[in-house]
Amino acid sequence: MDLHRGVDYIGVTVCFVVHDGKGNILLQKRSKNTRDEQGTWDIGGGAVEFGETLDEAVRREVEEELCVKPKKVEFMRAFEAHRDNNGTPTHWIALSHAVEIDPNGVKIGEQDRIDEFGWFNSAKLPSPLHSMFELSYSVARERGIVK
Repeated sequence: MDLHRGVDYIGVTVCFVVHDGKGNILLQKRSKNTRDEQGTWDIGGGAVEFGETLDEAVRREVEEELCVKPKKVEFMRAFEAHRDNNGTPTHWIALSHAVEIDPNGVKIGEQDRIDEFGWFNSAKLPSPLHSMFELSYSVARERGIVK
């Protein structure tokens, strides 16, 4: 039997608001090859692998997606993500983090899943945004991570 995370059982994901420590965040535009919400701008994230700590999962995903090592990882909040993916209900537990990086050297590490990336602040956000974006972004704003 081939079971799928988030569909056949609750998936666990780490997500992260990547920032430069100066009030700017890095967002990624999801490609046509992503699981859902293709073409939307989103923070980073990925599933937690068996045996991996949350910190290890965040650091691995940041390095895979952006080709940089995190300088600082800070847990922000947990939330449930219930969504409909083309008629299929999905259920994930999302563990949101703030991740500071050195913006020099950032490049797309998953070219099949990320069309482009950009640095933004509260005054200038791209559109359209992923449906779950605000759940992590609002905490980053409250904590002063985003200007």
